[in-house]
Amino acid sequence: MATLGIDGTGQRLLRRLNPGPGGWQVGLATVATVGVALGLSALLIAVTGGSPAASTKALYQGSMATPAAWSTSLLYVAPLLLVAVGACVSARSGFFNIGQEGQVLIGALAGAWVALRLAVPGPLLLALVLLASVVGAGVWAGLSALMYRFRGVNVVVSTMLMTFLAQQLISFAVNTPWLLQESRLGRGTLSPQSNPVPENARLASLGEYPNLQLNGGLVLAVVVAVVLALVMARTRWGFRLKMVGLNPAAARHAGVRVGALGGIALAISGALAGLAGALLLTSPVSTNRLQPGMSLNIGWDGLLVALVARNNPLLAIPVAVLFGVLRAGGSFLAATGVPSFLVDVVKALLVLAFVAPPVVIGMLRRRRLADQPAAPTTPTTPTAPVTAPEPTDPPAPATPTASVPGPRGTAPEPADPGDAGTAGTKDAMEGRLA
Repeated sequence: MATLGIDGTGQRLLRRLNPGPGGWQVGLATVATVGVALGLSALLIAVTGGSPAASTKALYQGSMATPAAWSTSLLYVAPLLLVAVGACVSARSGFFNIGQEGQVLIGALAGAWVALRLAVPGPLLLALVLLASVVGAGVWAGLSALMYRFRGVNVVVSTMLMTFLAQQLISFAVNTPWLLQESRLGRGTLSPQSNPVPENARLASLGEYPNLQLNGGLVLAVVVAVVLALVMARTRWGFRLKMVGLNPAAARHAGVRVGALGGIALAISGALAGLAGALLLTSPVSTNRLQPGMSLNIGWDGLLVALVARNNPLLAIPVAVLFGVLRAGGSFLAATGVPSFLVDVVKALLVLAFVAPPVVIGMLRRRRLADQPAAPTTPTTPTAPVTAPEPTDPPAPATPTASVPGPRGTAPEPADPGDAGTAGTKDAMEGRLA
């Protein structure tokens, strides 16, 4: 039976994304690789028959040109940020959770069930929907921790495979009339989706179209990111989480319950992904219905946001804005004759541009240290050698003292140290000669 400890893949990733000193080298290399990524993106657009300048303009117009475009971009930022923050928590503990796509769907499924089955008035229904999404996805992610604890199943493998199981559960739920399939209206054809959630189960927005609209989900996501960043940086729990991720053996020796802490971190990661699913269900970014494809690859993109942010929740905020801009502007590329899937290519190149420099520089630094010869030891200050007297040399003359002639003509022995004039010394000398 395996013991729930540290996931090797997550631990190696955490070490490689934090190579140590040399931040200026990483910064310069990142700027260079981002420039190369943008150049390759322009080259791909040109090869496919599009215009890089027109594509860039279309991305700008669809994501940042107007307040309405910014509203669309910020709608995507909120779920991306929540998934990324959850990934930061699990990676900090050494577990590499890649099942956020399925956890987003499970969160939406739990929230839709509560919204359509409970007749609760007022905003209390919205609170219950969010809570159900958090609990449902957290338990779903916790199953991977239990599988690792009792059966030794790798967390990376289990979280990824459970994504496909979550997709099948969603498909079953929206195709089953007694579960969550939409109600029949007249003699119309039923679609694989649920009924829309009630109005009191939807997040409100500040502002009206065509002005800037800020949905409540964005405020919630930013607050969660800031709070978790402070918790991981300033609390004992955050210190233990980092200790477990960097050295589980030392953490266990210090009295940290490594298994329990890692399982909790994985459950928190899933819970935040489930909260992102609740935002997709209750915000204007979707149709407010549970649908099989409603996750929109938010789970995968949120994981990429965490990788680019190097597991830093605060740094994930601007990175999520960048990915939200790319998502919102991607739909405008079709007008320029460029396939919209090139946006995914651009995102992949940007992820490599941000992730590769610290990894490569860390490898080069370790190799350079390994190739360096061992430093010679510092020689000590030479001292004058002490020469021992030759055996034939006579002993060094002592201070002349009164000698007592020995019997049978032997050589006189030197006097004992001390005051020779005392009576005690004279008696001792006579006793020796007796």
